[in-house]
Amino acid sequence: MKKEQLKEGDLLFTVGDSEMGQAITTATGDYSHVAIYLEGSIYHATVDQGVSKQDLTSFLEENKIVDVFCYPKIKLKQVFEKVHALLGNPYNISFYPDGTGFYCSQLIAHLLPIFAEIPMQFGDGHQEVTNFWQEYYEQLGLAVPTGRPGTNPSLLAQSPQLCYRGRLK
Repeated sequence: MKKEQLKEGDLLFTVGDSEMGQAITTATGDYSHVAIYLEGSIYHATVDQGVSKQDLTSFLEENKIVDVFCYPKIKLKQVFEKVHALLGNPYNISFYPDGTGFYCSQLIAHLLPIFAEIPMQFGDGHQEVTNFWQEYYEQLGLAVPTGRPGTNPSLLAQSPQLCYRGRLK
């Protein structure tokens, strides 16, 4: 699909090639990031910017694979008001459910409270916690939150309440 076909409230799921993006997909599935398209812009939570607004062009330049889903029952005005109230919140670097700020899928689940939480996982099928996540949490001085409730982009994309619209090209 073409970017001109995006609709208000579309959810954009991406596959990042950063070390963290790869660690997320290894542990959780197909996607490492999720954002929402509103009024021609992208709203999402990133490590560098926290909850922020980004222009579509720069978002697409940074993301080579973008799959688009929609939630047909979205209440756009409420979601828009919520996300604007959250702009500037920090990124939840701990991924703890009670951590400060929001990580990307946590933000989307907050905006659209239709998603179930699951016990978080940080393994790869061979290790319960991969070396990446072990080192990441050691640097934070925190325990890896394995089993704590949370979300991830791949989980959100699997929701039966979402409809797949296509891949942006």
